[in-house]
Amino acid sequence: MAKNKSAFICGNCGAESPKWIGRCPHCNEWNTYIEEVVVRHNRNKPYYENSTTSKPQLISEISTEKEKRIDTRMDELNRILGGGLVPGSVVLLGGEPGIGKSTLALQTGMKMGGSKVFYISGEESKGQIRMRAERLGLASNNFYILCETSLENILSHLHHNSPSVVIVDSIQTIHYDAVESSPGSISQVRECAASLLKYAKETSTPVFLIGHINKEGSLAGPKVLEHIVDVVLQFEGDHNHMYRILRASKNRFGSTSELGIFEMSETGLAEVRNPSEILISNNGRILSGTAVAATVDGMRPFLIEVQALVSTAAYGTPQRSATGFDVRRLGMLLAVLEKKAGFRLASKDVFLNIAGGIKVTDPAIDMGVIAAILSSNVNVPLSPKICFAGEVGLSGEIRPVARIGQRAGEAARMGFEQVIVSSRHKGKMPKGKHNTNVNFVSDVEELFKLLFRKSPV
Repeated sequence: MAKNKSAFICGNCGAESPKWIGRCPHCNEWNTYIEEVVVRHNRNKPYYENSTTSKPQLISEISTEKEKRIDTRMDELNRILGGGLVPGSVVLLGGEPGIGKSTLALQTGMKMGGSKVFYISGEESKGQIRMRAERLGLASNNFYILCETSLENILSHLHHNSPSVVIVDSIQTIHYDAVESSPGSISQVRECAASLLKYAKETSTPVFLIGHINKEGSLAGPKVLEHIVDVVLQFEGDHNHMYRILRASKNRFGSTSELGIFEMSETGLAEVRNPSEILISNNGRILSGTAVAATVDGMRPFLIEVQALVSTAAYGTPQRSATGFDVRRLGMLLAVLEKKAGFRLASKDVFLNIAGGIKVTDPAIDMGVIAAILSSNVNVPLSPKICFAGEVGLSGEIRPVARIGQRAGEAARMGFEQVIVSSRHKGKMPKGKHNTNVNFVSDVEELFKLLFRKSPV
C-alpha cells in the first residue's frame, strides 16, 4: 500500500513542493503554500495498459451541429450562460455569504419543472431547504434534495437516479475519503471538483457548483478550480441594497460581456428586465446635484442617477466620499474642475453617490459626475430630460466613449429629450439608433456654459 506523505501545495496555482517556500516559483505569489496530506498512487502500471473508450477523430468528421441547451426558465440567467445550460457543463457560482447564491440555485432548480433536478446540500438540512422553498412560494414535483457530504455516496446516488441537473451547495463541504485532509482544503476541493467534472462529461449532465469566497473577494480553494469548470459566475451586491448583479468571468459557451440584474425581495430573487427604470428616481421633484448618465456594463446599456453634494467644509480638512464610484477618480475630476475650469472646491466637502447601490467603473459617467457636482456647487438643478455620456480627461477635454449609439438609444427609449456627448462624436453618431437631440461639447468649460449659461456662477 502506498504511504501517505505530507506536501506543501500552492493555493493559487496548485503547484507542489516538498517544503514550505515563501514565493511560488510557478505563479510568483507570496505565502500561498499550505501543508496537506497527499496520496501517492501506484505509477508502475504503463499508461498504454489503461483501458479507454475515447478514439482520435479527424476534425473534418466532427459534427458542428449546435447543441440543444436546457432552459433554466430565468431569462437573466439564460443570458449570462449564452442561451441556457449546455449538457455536460460545469458552472461555478461564487459570492459573499448571504448574497443569495443558495436562493438563486434553489429558484433555478425548482423552476425547471420539466427536468429531474438533484439538489445536494452539505450546509443545510432538508427541513431548512423546504422551509425556504415555502417562504419563496416555490413548488415542484421533480426536485430532489440530498443532504450528503461524502463524494462516494453522492456519485453513487447520481449514477442510480440519473438526474437531468445537479446542484452542489457547496463544493467546500464535500470530502473524498481517499484524501486525508479536511473538507474545504486545496486537495479536497480539487479532487471533488475533478470527480464531478468527470461525471458531468461522461453523462452529459450539467452540474452547478456553489463556491465560497475568501476575504480578498476571490473564489476560495485552488485556482485550478476556476480552470477546470466551464463557466464561472460571480454574484455581487450590497447587503444594504436590494439589487444583485450576476457576472460571468469565464464562459466557454458564450460571451463574458453579459450581466444579469436581480432584485432581492421577501419572495426571492426577481429578474430586473429594465434596470434603467428602477435606477432613476421618478419622484417628480427637481433637485440640484442630480444628473443622469448612460453607462454600458458588458453588452447591456442602462441609465444611472448620479447624486452629488457640495458644501462648505465644517472642519479643517475637506472630506471626499464616494459610494459606488472610485474615490480616487473623484479626486481627479475635482482637480480637473479646479485647475482647468477655475472652480474653487479645495475648501469644500464633496460627497458622491450612485443611486441604487450599483458600483460603476465605466469612465463614460465622468461627465455626469461633473454635471452633478457643478449643479450642487451653484445650487441650480439640471433638467430631468438631459442625459450625459462622456469621459473627462486630465486637460479638461470631453473624450468620446464606446457604443455611443446604444447609450443614446437607451436614453431615447426612457424618454430623455437631450443627450450631451463629446464633440469628437460629431458626424459619427449612428443614424436610426435614436430619436433624441444630441449636444456636443469639447471641454468642461463648454459643458458648464451649456448647462448654466442663464444662471449666475
